[in-house]
Formats: sequence, structure tokens, C-alpha cells
Amino acid sequence: MNDNIDKANLPKHIAIIMDGNGRWAKGKGAKRIFGHKNAIKAVRDATEGCAELGIDFLTLYAFSTENWDRPKAEVFGLMQLLVSTIRSETKTLTKNNVKLKAIGNISMLPKDCQKELQEAIQLTQNNTGLTLVLALSYSGRWDITQATQKMCEDYKSGKIDAIEEDTIKSYLSTANMPDPELLIRTSGEQRISNFLLWEIAYTELFFTNVLWPDFRKEVLHEALHVFQGRERRYGKTSEQLS
Repeated sequence: MNDNIDKANLPKHIAIIMDGNGRWAKGKGAKRIFGHKNAIKAVRDATEGCAELGIDFLTLYAFSTENWDRPKAEVFGLMQLLVSTIRSETKTLTKNNVKLKAIGNISMLPKDCQKELQEAIQLTQNNTGLTLVLALSYSGRWDITQATQKMCEDYKSGKIDAIEEDTIKSYLSTANMPDPELLIRTSGEQRISNFLLWEIAYTELFFTNVLWPDFRKEVLHEALHVFQGRERRYGKTSEQLS
């Protein structure tokens, strides 16, 4: 299936809303955290698949601002899983030349999570392949709000003299990244869930019924085939593009 992908028409940035861990676990008569633990293989497959194809950026919606409202036991389990996963996967990221980056209100994470995350980011900072971006304690509205607050402060102090579209982009946590051309959401849900609200203005959306723990490279390739079959007009007509 990989052979049928047009390497000349690949998105530079793919974003994924990883959904369905809880339902996957429930279907097996287990607690939700069991689904989260079994989702690590899906993260590996998505990362390896993008790296093999030469995708520049992969952003994974790992934990939203709203997820803090989940049951404390689940949040605690997720944080512990995050720490252990980052610790165990850092060597593999370096081996595969993957650079790790994080966006979101990272200060809200437990101190041990912040420590492991920063260490992994530092250890992989010189890697030149795929950039894997973890959206942690992130939401699109949070990002736009914090960007607006910083812009207002800088405007008042004279650091900037105007606020244009490019100005707003430069204050977002995704400032140094291209906007995603493809957004994938698993589990059959068809909504954005407060993810990359500014950045997905012209992003192609792909929804699959596959639950996240069952996500494999084949699903990624399917999404890419659909992406490559679409005409991206950016407000223009088909005639203008031809």
C-alpha cells in the first residue's frame, strides 16, 4: 500500500486526534487506563509511518485542557504512563532521528512529567528527521487566549506596533511549524474537539471508525490516499488551479 502513495504529494504536517482508548478497553471488559496503555503501539506505528514517508511534522493530541476534568484516577494513571513512555521511548526516537517537541500549558503537568519531557526534548533536539509534537494540556482556545494576552502586553510596551494575521501566528505555540495539511481522527467521532483551531483553516479532515489502540500504518496510508485524491483549492476555483 505504501508503494501506491505519491511521494511528491505528501503533507508536510499531519495532526492526529487519538480517540477511542476508553471504548477499546470497555469492549474488552477492562478499565480505561488499559486502553491508554495499549495505545502506545499505535503511537509507534504512526510515528514510524510518518518517518518512513519523510513527513516533516506529526502532532498528536495526547491530553487536552478539558481532560483535566476526567476522574482523578484516570488522570493520575495517564500522567504516570506518560512519564514511563517518554522515558522508555527516548532512545528509539534518537535511533530513528526523530525530534520531540511539546505544545500546551506544560506547567500544569506534574513535575516528574515536566522533567522527563524536557530531558527527552533536549536529548532529541539535534535530530533532523520527523518532528514529533505532543499536544499536552493543550486546547486551541487556550493557545489563542495566551497568544492574545502576550500580544496585548507587547503592544502596550511597544515591542510590536500592529497586530496582523502573521503576528497572531507568531505568538501561537505552533509558531515555527507549518499548518497541518491533514487531520486524522479515530473512533468514528467527527468533531475537532478544540484542537489546532487557528491552524486547521484549510486542513483536509479524515475520519476513521478505527479505535486508536488499533491504529496501524495501513490506516495512515489510507488517510494519505484520500488526501491525495482531494483537490485543495484554498478558496479558488478548479479552473484557476489548472
